[in-house]
Amino acid sequence: MSKENLFYERLLELMNSSHKSMNQIERELGYPRNALHNYKTGREPSAVRLLELASYFEVEPEYLIGQDTTSRSKSIESIFNTLDFKQKKELIVLCQDWIRSQLDYSNNTTHKVS
Repeated sequence: MSKENLFYERLLELMNSSHKSMNQIERELGYPRNALHNYKTGREPSAVRLLELASYFEVEPEYLIGQDTTSRSKSIESIFNTLDFKQKKELIVLCQDWIRSQLDYSNNTTHKVS
């Protein structure tokens, strides 16, 4: 991947992971049609657009322009904090069920080997 297309490559990666099309993102952000496609040629976004896109995808602007490869998304804690009480409770129950299943599997495997 060339340095000049790094922004566009990362933009495509984020669009794919969000399961949204360029047109959908452009509409949601109020951009003109093909505004995002224009970055394919290596054109760089303005500072305002860079910040808008970083905020939209919940990544650091540095990630989009290739300066920080470790900061791709919000922390698990910050995502958890955006959930309402019911969603948090459901997530906790799912985690507890998963832990129990792992412990049961581990115990069953241990007894069979002995």
